[in-house]
Amino acid sequence: MCISPEKSFDFFQANGIEAIHTNDILNSCFTKDKDLSEYADEHDYVILTKDADFKNSHFLKDMPQKLIKVSLGNIPTPMLISLLQQNLSLLEEKFDAGSCYIEINSDSIIIIEK
Repeated sequence: MCISPEKSFDFFQANGIEAIHTNDILNSCFTKDKDLSEYADEHDYVILTKDADFKNSHFLKDMPQKLIKVSLGNIPTPMLISLLQQNLSLLEEKFDAGSCYIEINSDSIIIIEK
């Protein structure tokens, strides 16, 4: 289960992973990060984001508990989806185990489990 950007939404759905876009919950694009994190934790969702604020909150407050931080700059969506596809089983395994932070960079994937 994932809260994801719109274009990656189809990728998750096609792979049997429930996904919702932030515009479809709470106060849509006006939802505060804290509220989005609480919602994700309540529903056992993973947040997929480029926003560093979520990374800071994850490490300082353990919110959200499950986070994928994309640190690739402005890459084309198909490239992001390709990276997700190549690592999907690893991502699922780590998040099924519990609280986890995963950062996807251009040359590595950083995994920090709690």
